[in-house]
Amino acid sequence: MMLEPLQYGLGALSGGLVGFTLGLFGGGGSILAVPLMVYLVGVPSAHMAIGTSAFAVAANAFTNLIGHARLGNVKWRCAGIYSIAGIAGAFVGSTFGKMIDGEKLLILFALLMLVVGALMFRARGAQGNPGAQCSRGNIHKVAGFGSMTGVFSGFFGIGGGFLIVPGLIASTNMPILYAIGSSLVAVTAFGLTTALNYAFSGYVDWLLAIIFIVGGTFGGFAGSALARHLSARKGTLNSLFATLIFVVAAYMLYRSLGPVSHA
Repeated sequence: MMLEPLQYGLGALSGGLVGFTLGLFGGGGSILAVPLMVYLVGVPSAHMAIGTSAFAVAANAFTNLIGHARLGNVKWRCAGIYSIAGIAGAFVGSTFGKMIDGEKLLILFALLMLVVGALMFRARGAQGNPGAQCSRGNIHKVAGFGSMTGVFSGFFGIGGGFLIVPGLIASTNMPILYAIGSSLVAVTAFGLTTALNYAFSGYVDWLLAIIFIVGGTFGGFAGSALARHLSARKGTLNSLFATLIFVVAAYMLYRSLGPVSHA
């Protein structure tokens, strides 16, 4: 698939926006990747947008993971268990996602965004336990949440960090900053699993993905730096980001359902 030069430029801009939000909110930025690919860059195929964004988000998440690891924000045991449990789920989810009509997939994606926005509002003030770890007492919860978020991640072609962060908090009661850092391990693993499954069917534009990744790398560094300075105001930031999710979801539903209403 070949796009216009302007579209590739918009791909770099979109990558920067996703990378910035990934660095600031963990995996939250990945939910914006598919809408940006479809509505801003103008990728004509929803499946192509999903496959390409899955690979790009995985790469950007890995870049952000390095920064969070250096700051000690990653609970490696929890991240590893969560990721291993979710990889199989991501493969299953992405396999079913390729079977669904692209427009219907975008509508389902928008509905999921509304649910996630509501969950982010509910968890905006959570503090958590800094000493939280994965143990025999909670490993089943960590693996269970990992499997389910893996399925959603694969089905919608997203990194899934916006689901992984609350999943890690719910299963371990760790603070949101540790959940953000740890989520990036799973975002990388889920994204690569989904991207490889879509690539097998020819649904990845590698040039666009690389351009998206480059933009995301610069945006990610800026987002991570800002996250350190604004960590005390996470509740406010999460509320603002949840509002953005609602707006994007409403726009997606308008674009997807609008033509039907005039038929």
